[in-house]
Amino acid sequence: MKKWTKEIEINAPIEQVWKFLDGSVENMQQIMPQVVEQKPIKITEEVVGSVYRQKYREGKRIEEYDIETLEYSNATNEKKLKVGFTLAKMFEITALYELNKINDNKTSFTYTVTNRPLKWFVKLFLLFATDKSGSRIFRTCQKCS
Repeated sequence: MKKWTKEIEINAPIEQVWKFLDGSVENMQQIMPQVVEQKPIKITEEVVGSVYRQKYREGKRIEEYDIETLEYSNATNEKKLKVGFTLAKMFEITALYELNKINDNKTSFTYTVTNRPLKWFVKLFLLFATDKSGSRIFRTCQKCS
C-alpha cells in the first residue's frame, strides 16, 4: 500500500476551503478538474455510508466508479471528509481531507491518500505512483487566499 500525506496552511476561512470538498460538483471541479459528473446513488442522514457515482476523465477515457463516504465531520472549527472507491478493479483508494480552523482567516489543510493494489502485479505500478492529485488540490486551495 502506498500512502501520501501533505499539510499546508491556507489564508482563507475554513468554510471557504470546505466548499471545494463538500459543495457542488462545480466547486469540486476547481480542485479536481477531471471529475466530469457526480450523482448520488445512496444518501444517508448521517452522510457516512452515502454513495456517489462519479465519472472521471483519464486522458481520452472516462472512468466511472462509486465513491463511498467513510468518515464525515462538519463542526465549526474542524471538518473531515474521507471517501473510498475501487478503481478499475485494481486499486482500493481512500482520500482523507482534514480542515482545522487556525483563526477566522487561516485554515490548516491535511490531505492523506492511500492506494492499495488489489492484484499482485499492480504492486509494481505503485513503485512509480505520485501524489499528483494531492499537489493539484494544494495549488488550487492556495488560490483561495
